[in-house]
Amino acid sequence: MIAYFDCFSGISGDMTLGALIDLGLSPEWLEDHLKSALGVTEFELRVRPVMRKDMCGKKVDVIVSDCSGARDYAHIRNLIETGILSPFAREKSLAVFERLAQAEAAIHNCPPDAVHFHELGGVDAIVDVVGTIAGMEKLGIKRIHSSAVAVGSGTVDCAHGCLPVPAPATLSLLKGVPVYGTDDSCELVTPTGAAIIATLAASFGPVPDMVIGRAGYGAGTRDLPGRPNLLRIVTGTSAARHPDPVEVVETAIDDMNPEVFGHVVESLMDRGALDVCMFPVYMKKNRPGTLLQVLCEKPLLQEITALILSETSAAGLRHYSAGRRVLERTMVLVETPYGSVGAKRLSTPDGCIRIAPEYEDCRRIAKSRDVPVLAVYEAAVGSAKEKS
Repeated sequence: MIAYFDCFSGISGDMTLGALIDLGLSPEWLEDHLKSALGVTEFELRVRPVMRKDMCGKKVDVIVSDCSGARDYAHIRNLIETGILSPFAREKSLAVFERLAQAEAAIHNCPPDAVHFHELGGVDAIVDVVGTIAGMEKLGIKRIHSSAVAVGSGTVDCAHGCLPVPAPATLSLLKGVPVYGTDDSCELVTPTGAAIIATLAASFGPVPDMVIGRAGYGAGTRDLPGRPNLLRIVTGTSAARHPDPVEVVETAIDDMNPEVFGHVVESLMDRGALDVCMFPVYMKKNRPGTLLQVLCEKPLLQEITALILSETSAAGLRHYSAGRRVLERTMVLVETPYGSVGAKRLSTPDGCIRIAPEYEDCRRIAKSRDVPVLAVYEAAVGSAKEKS
């Protein structure tokens, strides 16, 4: 499943949670999960429907019972690293808070570990960030695209005084993100919201080719004079065109520490590569090497080539356009004796249906239940066949 974040009234952490809950995420599950996973229990979620310019959205308030002070980055990082979170939730949550820490550290000229987050270090910000990522995973959202982000105008009062909109930390966090001002004399993007969208979005622009499934609306706190103060998240499946043009980028490498390839592959996939392959090859003077081959959409070509040339020892690369055809696919949730497993439902040209369980789901469940991953995988396939 993919999701499109329509930030026509900006974005904040609570607006993101509200939109995910409006899409069907259980607030009870979210609260219980965060309390057990992080050991942070001094909060509760209050969710209510509200109207913003005659449009209904979900308003989420994080009610904190112990406001004993802000946490610094080192404390938050330890909380997430030692928490009982999925690998995806842990990795992305750490990435969001690292981005926040780097932005604050640059502004205050101090090491990231020494950053004291003030407004951002409370339980509510931790709930917003980790809750958003855990909620995305629970709903089966694998990839995020975003519109340009409305930032508002005027000034905002915060711990550092009266500052122009966007505030310095928010401005730093939005580096590389397309934004636009509005006539609303207020802050439409919070630092937490900026960090979430800047970290998680694979691309920014118009609605991608997709088959629309549902839309969820998360409400901001104030009423705006000119627009509904809502974040809209639209979910669905990617609608690949046929034939589907892609770019192939490849380079042969024979002088790099092999340990680096794992990092390079992970970075390429995080940037939006469709596929990454490595092949053993023999190069000049019969030296063994590795052919790194990447498949990506054309808008990502420059970013993918820049990453390869900066993260590997390659002195050059080649790229060319190619056509491809893909099977129509939808994401489904399959119930097994071990738990729910996400799976791809593939429709073949002859009308048959294939089920491909998500390996990461199977691995996570197998680890938590102490059973072989193959048992979970086969249970998912078997359960899907019984339903079809």
